[in-house]
Amino acid sequence: MSTSRSRHRRLRAALTAASVGLATAVASLALPVAVAAPPASAAGASHLYLVTLEGPGLAAAPPGPATEIARWRIRAQQDAVLARVGSAQPVYRYSTALNGLALQLTAAEARDLVTAPGVALVEEAQVRRLAGRDLADDPARLSPGGARRGGQGVVVGLVDTGLDPDTPLFSATARVSRGARDRAPSCVAQPAWGPGWCTDKVVAGHWFVAGFGVDRLASRATLAPVDDVGHGTQVASIAAGNADVPVRVRGNEIGRYAGIAPDAQVAVYKACWTAPDPADDGCSTADLVAAIDRAVADGVDVLNLSVAGPPTLDTVELALLGAAEADVVVVAAAGGDVVGGTAHSSPWVTTVGAGTGTVRRGEVRLGGGSRLLGAMSSPGEPVRARVVRAADAAARGASRAAARRCEPGSLDTSVVAERVVLCERGGVGRVDKSQTVAEADGVGMVLVNTGAGDLSADLHAVPTVHLGADDGRRLMSWAASHPRGRVVLSARPVTRAVPRVLEWSSTGSPAAAYPKPDVVAPGDGVLGAVPGGQGWQFLGGTSAAAAWVSGTAARLRAERGWSAAATRSALVTTAEPLPAGVLDAGAGRVRVQAVDSPGLVLGVDPTDYRDWLDGERLGLNTPALVVRGEGTLTRTVTNVGRRARYFSTSAVGFDRHDVSVTPAAVRLGPGESARITVRVTRGEGTQEDGAVLLRGGAGTRTRLPLLVTR
Repeated sequence: MSTSRSRHRRLRAALTAASVGLATAVASLALPVAVAAPPASAAGASHLYLVTLEGPGLAAAPPGPATEIARWRIRAQQDAVLARVGSAQPVYRYSTALNGLALQLTAAEARDLVTAPGVALVEEAQVRRLAGRDLADDPARLSPGGARRGGQGVVVGLVDTGLDPDTPLFSATARVSRGARDRAPSCVAQPAWGPGWCTDKVVAGHWFVAGFGVDRLASRATLAPVDDVGHGTQVASIAAGNADVPVRVRGNEIGRYAGIAPDAQVAVYKACWTAPDPADDGCSTADLVAAIDRAVADGVDVLNLSVAGPPTLDTVELALLGAAEADVVVVAAAGGDVVGGTAHSSPWVTTVGAGTGTVRRGEVRLGGGSRLLGAMSSPGEPVRARVVRAADAAARGASRAAARRCEPGSLDTSVVAERVVLCERGGVGRVDKSQTVAEADGVGMVLVNTGAGDLSADLHAVPTVHLGADDGRRLMSWAASHPRGRVVLSARPVTRAVPRVLEWSSTGSPAAAYPKPDVVAPGDGVLGAVPGGQGWQFLGGTSAAAAWVSGTAARLRAERGWSAAATRSALVTTAEPLPAGVLDAGAGRVRVQAVDSPGLVLGVDPTDYRDWLDGERLGLNTPALVVRGEGTLTRTVTNVGRRARYFSTSAVGFDRHDVSVTPAAVRLGPGESARITVRVTRGEGTQEDGAVLLRGGAGTRTRLPLLVTR
């Protein structure tokens, strides 16, 4: 066994080597260059740097005296760094998830620290974007998961833009209270954060802005955990919004809402902010690490990070390692529009890509029985009314072009009243157009694309069908030739979309140590609440997908009481396979109703992650497998059922490689474990993916995705 000092030397070497692309398992996470050389003109300027010190944070220390010893060690290490650079007041001290500092340093000081004793990593703080997306919103259904119970006694931590708790979605309920564990909430009333917002539902509320900078904030930004953006509230709604909350549109109740884990508690850590220029919005890595550090100290059970980033092993990922060492299920967004590397590529994170959900459509019926199919989320009875082209209903002083796009104030009420208005896309937001129609006393809208584009089922101010360009031109022509013509707008039944990975969801790299993403979840428009009494909106992107999985993890931990590693295993091994490769879909689409019956789970001792980083293990007992060319892998599986069962093993999906699994079958009693061996023969030497399948006598299917690459 190596000494602690030698292990730390190897860790720093691994981190440093990864920064220049060392082709090893650790380097496959591709750590960025620790310190970039600044322009000569900026050589004396200071910037915010994150300094990670050797050794884990307090999260990895066993309880008792060892914790106090670790606390002393961490403080001494940090003080030594501060003394070296002559700084008395760091921007942040990190001690729970990570042993590190956020410091204002010159480039020269940063370079000096790279080789300083006890320093593992130095990198400049960056601002990252949230992983939401302005999609063609295609709502799945009112409640993301459709369940009315689940998550009792589990705390979901959300590192995001904060929360607007002034909604029934986050009020205290009897179910939440009964399931709450005996912990002291770290939620306190503060300016702009009402005293009634700290409840048995909302058990923590903190904000972190020192990295982003108060001087960079937009005027509407609030220095409190309250959400002034909307993203954090939507994410929290999806993951853990209360059940049986009415959804009202235009004053009418159209259904009842529930998050995936409606009985779970939420802990809020605001680390993402708005700037005067929306292009500058985002989350400083210094603030993200501070939020993760506090969440782990607060004892959250599930941690959601709907923030994208590079496919690298950096300070944020090391902080998430600390969360995993504290037995927290870490769920993070894979990001969008990145090919060859998802965000959060480390094996201790459940990385989530975006897939399709369900579809809500509607139709426009013309005189004579013709039907035009489009997107529609409006419930209620069909709308029957005369139709008018918006361009023919311009208000006094408004241009025909503005009226054609239904811009605010552009429509003449005397013409529009009691009619369905045909509005062209562009100029202003889609919902803004329907609001213009409503203010002019119109009773419905048909939104028409003028070119190629997606169809959006938004929650409009009036019943609305969104048509594609071809059908839109047909309707416009019909309306011109039938000035007194009537149309009918009606919704069609909700259907499930063809399961697939959305084209913009980030894909993994074949060079990665473990295949990513791990799973996918709905990311094409999931309903959530928005702040300020503004009602409801659809959230798209891997943000929504990650929130979905966080809620599922909370339900599972509440029901089965499993470790974070076992929970992560069940999320992966019970996923529904999709017609896509492992680097696109991971194991497939998370199945909320199946995760509690995986048959077998794969456990990982949290200390194994750090041993793996130190280079002392050939592999981790993860549910995802990768073999380069040919080779042998082993995994240990444990029966989590209540009875002894036989489990058969096989490899599926491979045509160009010989893949075998031994033993062919194994009998395991409750809690018993066995080791399986997977052997891959090179075959054609091309990349191919499939899975190792373990079938249980009770009908369980434990599926381990396997990537064979060159």
